[in-house]
Amino acid sequence: FFRKKCQICTNLIMLVAALIMAFSKTAKSFEMILVGRFLYGIGAGFSLNIHPQYVGEISPKKLRGFTNSTVSVFLTLGKLTGQIIGLREILGSEALWPWLLASSGLSALVQLVSLPFFPDSPSYLLVQKGNEEACRKAIRKLWGEGDHQAEIDDIMKEKGAAASTKTLRVLEVIKERSLRWQLYILMTVMTTLQLCGINAV
Repeated sequence: FFRKKCQICTNLIMLVAALIMAFSKTAKSFEMILVGRFLYGIGAGFSLNIHPQYVGEISPKKLRGFTNSTVSVFLTLGKLTGQIIGLREILGSEALWPWLLASSGLSALVQLVSLPFFPDSPSYLLVQKGNEEACRKAIRKLWGEGDHQAEIDDIMKEKGAAASTKTLRVLEVIKERSLRWQLYILMTVMTTLQLCGINAV
């Protein structure tokens, strides 16, 4: 699937997970909670990879860094919102906790309703599909009228660079000596991020 369609499918999975969790108390089944959380975890895992790619590809080059940084900002805001509505006075009570678990489906519902109105990624349309006219149409819809030839040329350069780059599998990345320090740094940053206390703050 391309980015937009994959996001739509992911949001469907997350919505199903939210519904399962909402009715887990009525069914008196803790297994439903486990299944719902498992499905939602899969959806969240896909979204954390697909969403930044899609947002980065549909953004103009001058705003790409800003739009990509919004992903981590909204992730943190989501954690904060979850902690606030999880207070006993709001949805953290014994009667309302299934709705607390199901509330995560609201963002999936918003995306499910709004995503069909967004065009596909211009770089996907040009690089993978080879459809320059559809790419131009998507760019005009996203960025407005004007001369966007420079952006199309940039996408073509990226396509040429990607064609000459060898794709490595996970085991090959681990074994590749030239990537060793980058891998160490990335693992250190991602590990310490989990231990930095941002959830507590």
